[in-house]
Amino acid sequence: MEAKYVLILDFTIGCLNIIELTGEELKASEEYEDFEEFLSTLECKYGFRLKNSQWMVTETLSIYHYKDGKEVADAELV
Repeated sequence: MEAKYVLILDFTIGCLNIIELTGEELKASEEYEDFEEFLSTLECKYGFRLKNSQWMVTETLSIYHYKDGKEVADAELV
């Protein structure tokens, strides 16, 4: 699986950062044996702190928003 998207959940401020990696970033990530080491190089650029977060990577991204047990279409996430 190619790590095209990185989702970073900052549990100290309740923030979800969704980063779509650029081609240049994808190429740079291949130089690291540990993907988390690569992510640490992006902290300043994208404004997150790994020590306060959980992260995951995915090749594709789908987002669903639910309220009161039902999916909410085109709703503003707050």
